[in-house]
Amino acid sequence: MIELEGLTKDFGSLRAVDGIDLTIPRGQFFAVLGPNAAGKTTTIKMMVGLIRPTSGRARIAGFDIQGQPLEARARLSYVPDFPFLYEKLTPAEFLRFTGRLFRMPEAGIREGCEELIPRFNLEEWLNQPIESLSHGTRQRIAIASALLHRPEVFIIDEPMVGLDPHHARVVKDILRERATRDGMTVFLSTHQVGVAEEMADRIGVFHQGRVIACGDADELRRLSGTRGTLEAAFLALTRGDTHHPTPG
Repeated sequence: MIELEGLTKDFGSLRAVDGIDLTIPRGQFFAVLGPNAAGKTTTIKMMVGLIRPTSGRARIAGFDIQGQPLEARARLSYVPDFPFLYEKLTPAEFLRFTGRLFRMPEAGIREGCEELIPRFNLEEWLNQPIESLSHGTRQRIAIASALLHRPEVFIIDEPMVGLDPHHARVVKDILRERATRDGMTVFLSTHQVGVAEEMADRIGVFHQGRVIACGDADELRRLSGTRGTLEAAFLALTRGDTHHPTPG
């Protein structure tokens, strides 16, 4: 469902992403961990078509994001760590606007809103301008709108930024439900090791623009040579620049 082949991005003399090869099948919940400047966000921006790779390719649901951008984008949703919303709209207007962008029928928009608005506790804010709402409420609107058209691939960067514990739990639950029930592929980038360990079927460790290890939590502990927490394994893996095998 997500296929990255030799994905590389140079900014002048700086190689931000260095030949990433990665396949994430339908319905898998994949989390990415990495220190700052590991190449996570640059990789995501290439995956969703916001920046062009120097070399390599990214395919979403079988469609090349550069060669077939409309087909690929119709099947994915992307929520950045600080999403852009049209602040003069209300949440109700923004949800309907998003649904129409994806050419959803009115009945589908209505059905999706009836599911998502109560899940994200947005009823109180539906008719208020987005510009008047808190960062956490805006984040909930962004995630709800991204889920509205039932994407095949859901890409999210630091999803818990600004969310209180209750709504962080809501996001975790609905992403897991969509992956398990609907086969939605989730690509989640986070600095929170606990979120990755709780949610992901498979975890990729990014370091210096490369995927240096990939597997479930137990496999990462084995690869790191540690027996403790996933955090300890992550720190051990990213302490140097040695490439580690990627099981699975």
